[in-house]
Amino acid sequence: MEGVKVDYFGKDPRVQKAINLSRNLSVMKAPVLITGEVGVGKRSLGIYIHENSPRNGQPLEIVDCSQPSEDVINHILGYRDDETGKFFKGALEKANGGSVIFANIEGLDEEFQKRLHTILGELEDYDIDIRVIATTTKNLSKLVGSGRFYRGLYTVFSNNNISLPPLRERTSDLKYLAQNFVDSRFTINDEAMDKILSHYWTHNIHELKTVLESSIENCEGETLKEEDVEIGEKRSVNFSTDEDGEGIRLMSLKEAERLLIKKALIHTSENRTQAAKILGVSIRTLRNKINEYRSSGKSYFVNLR
Repeated sequence: MEGVKVDYFGKDPRVQKAINLSRNLSVMKAPVLITGEVGVGKRSLGIYIHENSPRNGQPLEIVDCSQPSEDVINHILGYRDDETGKFFKGALEKANGGSVIFANIEGLDEEFQKRLHTILGELEDYDIDIRVIATTTKNLSKLVGSGRFYRGLYTVFSNNNISLPPLRERTSDLKYLAQNFVDSRFTINDEAMDKILSHYWTHNIHELKTVLESSIENCEGETLKEEDVEIGEKRSVNFSTDEDGEGIRLMSLKEAERLLIKKALIHTSENRTQAAKILGVSIRTLRNKINEYRSSGKSYFVNLR
């Protein structure tokens, strides 16, 4: 696995504070929780912690807990092939001596959260020694309070919390990272940089890197111009499909409106003020819409706190 360099995250004081804390925690075995919006580099920071720990060189397993529940459980615990009868080890066993990153840990099945909490407490009985790291876009304390995340599992990770700020709040990092991602062979002219600085960057560093890699392909010469940098709502916020994967053009306007509001809330970790800004509406309008969807029994909005 390619090493993670600190330059990937930026030089903002809040980012440097997170990096320094990561270095300090890397020499310990204590579990770590990394929080932040989609694309800020949470998983990469987890890898950075592993690589700067005494466990570097030992196995690192990454489990994406947002995948279907059965797949996630099989990945963590292992499974037996129905046809051959062969047993395949899970991440906990394969990573013995190293680390496991539970990415998007809020996506774990609620019943399995309790089971995993018990398993993590019994690993020593099975001679399994791992360091566990979790990432989330959610406020897990809030989910615990609403009964959507198991308090015991949250307690495992809650003592060492590292938070990464969104990219749009770091203008200096936007310039710095943009130039880093196009490397020394290219420059970015003022108009192109203004376009980059004015974008919301919903998917943060991941989106910026993807856009600039595409921009290099569009570029003729060694200077990125405004027309080379293709960004917009379709790229920055993936609102093109609904929950069932149907095209948004097949929805009614009312359905599309509900989906846009839901996606905005998810992408802002349910921060209503930020969601309202993305949508271009007042916080009062957003609140009224949420109440409307809640009263009509839409599951996401019924559970929204």
